[in-house]
Amino acid sequence: MKKLVIITGLTCTGKSNLAIEIAKEYNGEIISADSVQIYKGLDIGSAKIDKLTRNQIPHHLIDIKNFDENYNVNQFVNDCKNCIDDIAFRGKLPIIVGGTGLYIKALLSNYNFGESANDASFREHYTNLAKENGNEYVWKILNEMNPEKAKSVHPNNLKRVIRYIEIEKLGVKQSPANNILNGFDILAIGITGDRAIIYNKINHRVDEMVAFGLEKEVADLIKMGAKRGDQAMNSIGYKEWFDYYDNKIDKETTIELIKQHTRNYCKRQLTFLKTIENLKLCGIEQARAEIKEFLK
Repeated sequence: MKKLVIITGLTCTGKSNLAIEIAKEYNGEIISADSVQIYKGLDIGSAKIDKLTRNQIPHHLIDIKNFDENYNVNQFVNDCKNCIDDIAFRGKLPIIVGGTGLYIKALLSNYNFGESANDASFREHYTNLAKENGNEYVWKILNEMNPEKAKSVHPNNLKRVIRYIEIEKLGVKQSPANNILNGFDILAIGITGDRAIIYNKINHRVDEMVAFGLEKEVADLIKMGAKRGDQAMNSIGYKEWFDYYDNKIDKETTIELIKQHTRNYCKRQLTFLKTIENLKLCGIEQARAEIKEFLK
């Protein structure tokens, strides 16, 4: 049976480097499961793998959208399945890597998302409910449907709350016979680690991003027409700069907000990963050992 490796986990735990290591050793190609790396020009803030490495080890689903385009979990599942089939057909090992838990859960939990799962009128209804009753009101609706999923998102992250409600209401779990990953022997690993160590790595990574030119990257995107309402620019590392450019906060505060938001995101990641079926949570060294044993 053909094999498939899925590597997800918390930010700053070494997912990408491990995936590259495995790809080199086992003739693999990498499929990105990162909701920011799909966008062209969002390189530094998304910790995108450099082009030289991507030329050596083929990476898929990176730089496939412009900053003003939307992309959703339904598109990811379809695109990812096509990549998996293509890589396996060519006799190589498909390796999915990325920290967007919703993408991974959709694959492993075998959800089918029809066009109705992206109904603008549906989102408008819940947005209006929030305007009338507050964000907490809409979050409580999600909490009644799926308490675990509700724990993974802050009530004020209204866009994500509404998206989760969409999935609960409109995402249909398919029968095992229709599993898009049928025919593959799958190992799914979620990399975790000591929280204090991860937080230190997050702070250091953000400082590196700024040193490497994150401020200019955002400024260039804005010059090209990127704005607050764009799905891409709502990502951590990008959205914080709008108040800076509007002279509402200083640069130091902007950087600290990016660090804080990333640490908060890391907490939510762990909560969400615990809801994913058939995902083994472990540290980086155990993950490496588990994968190599699986690929023997």
